[in-house]
Amino acid sequence: MLQETININQDITSLSPQQLAVTKVAFTTRRVNTTAIKTLIHGNLQPRPGDLVLARVEKIGHHKHIELTDGRRASLFVGDEIVVSYGYRYAPDQFESKVPRDLSPCHLVAAGGIASLCLSQHANVREPTRIQPLGLLGDGDGSIINLTDWTLPQPPDIGDPCPLIIAVAGTTMNAGKTTSAAGVVKGLTRGGMKVAGAKLTGTGSGGDRWSMLDAGATEVVDFTDAGFASTSHLPLPRLEQIQRLLVDYLSSRGVDAIVLEIADGLYQRETAMLLSSHHFRSTVTAMIFAASDAMGAGAGTEWLFQRDLPLVALSGRISVSPLASREAAQITGLPVVGPEDLADPDQIAYLFGQDNDPAERLVERG
Repeated sequence: MLQETININQDITSLSPQQLAVTKVAFTTRRVNTTAIKTLIHGNLQPRPGDLVLARVEKIGHHKHIELTDGRRASLFVGDEIVVSYGYRYAPDQFESKVPRDLSPCHLVAAGGIASLCLSQHANVREPTRIQPLGLLGDGDGSIINLTDWTLPQPPDIGDPCPLIIAVAGTTMNAGKTTSAAGVVKGLTRGGMKVAGAKLTGTGSGGDRWSMLDAGATEVVDFTDAGFASTSHLPLPRLEQIQRLLVDYLSSRGVDAIVLEIADGLYQRETAMLLSSHHFRSTVTAMIFAASDAMGAGAGTEWLFQRDLPLVALSGRISVSPLASREAAQITGLPVVGPEDLADPDQIAYLFGQDNDPAERLVERG
C-alpha cells in the first residue's frame, strides 16, 4: 500500500474545465481521464509518488520543454501552469531527486512530467526548471488522484504458448539501449513477426515508446501504464508486478515477440534487483546488452552470466568502433551487433535461431 497523503488543514476548491484547458498536461499523466479532475487540494499536504499536481513554472532551467500526453514537446514559459506527477528520479547524466515532504517549490526533473526536489545533478546540465505547486488534483469527492488509480486492466490468463521475450539492458544511461531495442523490433518485424514493446523501468517519457513504435511495434507500453511516474525507489515486488502486468497484457494481444527495455545500468538499484530476480530470469528468453566500451561490456557480461541470464549478443555505442567491438568480442565470446545488424531479419534469425536458441537454454536451466 502507498503511504496515505497527510491532509492536516486540507483545503479543497473547485477546478473548472476551462482552467484545465489552458494547462500543459504531461506524458506521465497520459492514462488519467482529465474529465475526472474536478478539484484542487492544497494546505499542509505530503505528496505521494504518482500524485497529480498542478504547478506553475517559476524559472526555466535545464528542461525548456514538457512532453505532452500526445508526445508533442511543448515550449515552457515562466507563468505556465502544468499538470505533472510527483516522483523520484535517478539519472546519472542529469538529476537525482526525491519526492518532497510538502507543496513547497520544487523542480521539473524530467521533460515527461516529474515534480521532484533535486538533490544532485551532473556538472554538464543546467539547474533544473523551478516550479511552484498550486495544489494536488482531486476528483469530485475531493480524493487525490494518483497514477495507480489509472492502470491497464489485468488481462485474462491466456496460457501457453508465450511469445518470445527479448530484454535489452545496458551499462548506464545513453549506452544505446533504446536504439538496440528499436533495432530488435525492426529485425523481428521484417522477419514476419508481430512484435510489441515495453519499458519496464526508468523515468516517464515517450521517447523510448516512440522509437519502438517507429520501428514497427504494434503496441508499446511502459511503467506509467502500471501506475508509476518512475520506478526509482520501488521495491522488488512492485517491479515484478509491473513486469507481470505489461508482459501479460501484451501477450494477450496475440503478439509473437515482446521486446523489453530496462533503464539505466546494472548497478542501479532497481535494475539490479529486477535482473537478479527469479521472476525476470524465468520469463526472459534472450538478452541483448548495450555498452559503450570493452571494459563495460566485459564487466556487464560477467554480471549477467553470474545470474544465469540468457545473453546472446552485445550492442549499443560500442558497435560504432570496430576496435572496441573486436576487444569486447574477444573478452566475452559474444558477437557485437549494431542497429543495422539487429534490424536485419537474417541476423536476427541467426541470433535467435535453432543453433543459438536462448529459449532452449532456458528450458534446460529449468
